[in-house]
Amino acid sequence: MFDDLRGKAVLVTGASTGIGAAVAAGFGEVGARVAVHFRQSRGPATEVAGRIRAAGGEAVLVQGDVTLISGVERIVDEAVGAFGGLDVVIHNAGDVHKRGDIDQASDADIDAIIDLNARAVVTVARAALPHLRASKGNLVATTSVAARQAGGPGTPIYSASKAFAQGIVRFLARDLAPEGVRVNAVAPGLILTPLQDRNTTPEQLELMTRRIPMGRAGLPEDLVGAYLYLASNKLAGFVTGATIDVNGGQYLS
Repeated sequence: MFDDLRGKAVLVTGASTGIGAAVAAGFGEVGARVAVHFRQSRGPATEVAGRIRAAGGEAVLVQGDVTLISGVERIVDEAVGAFGGLDVVIHNAGDVHKRGDIDQASDADIDAIIDLNARAVVTVARAALPHLRASKGNLVATTSVAARQAGGPGTPIYSASKAFAQGIVRFLARDLAPEGVRVNAVAPGLILTPLQDRNTTPEQLELMTRRIPMGRAGLPEDLVGAYLYLASNKLAGFVTGATIDVNGGQYLS
């Protein structure tokens, strides 16, 4: 089904755990060449690269901090250096940082959330665009159901930062369409990842799960198909500026 992705050069940011790890492995399963980005978690990223190679894909590790311009430039340069270009960029790196009401958030907390979830979308797109223009490639950003709802408890800045990312996707999609570059998004709902382990209490998790019409939280593997679809020119070649909601109906509740 995704045979046109075989051999494509793909960069996945935030690929050491959670959604990013599942997506990177999914690209490996269809024969892509995958740059597995991590910031600190080299061990888990190495395991993801091993899964990609075992599935028949190629993998390289790229390390860097996406909140720093120099870090993003190095990440992109290393991926391009390994593969000779880029066909697909999956910008997935993001985090809640920590939950709390807006009057409890320090300036440092706000900066950390905005830098990671909002500013990095711009920085990654800016660094990758020359290569995506050359390949007529595409970018898929991870946003969130929180971009269009109020979000989970204690996530006002996170929700706003993801709404910013959603807006950038639409703007870039419109402006880059004449150049043959597609830009789309996947908006996960409640997904069981290390992000939830770090930031969500069992009580909060139970409350949010009860509100999902399908009756369960999602798993990272539930999202893989959406990213592969959007990355595929064969299947989604006329799709740009779109967001695929993967949330078990959470957006409807």
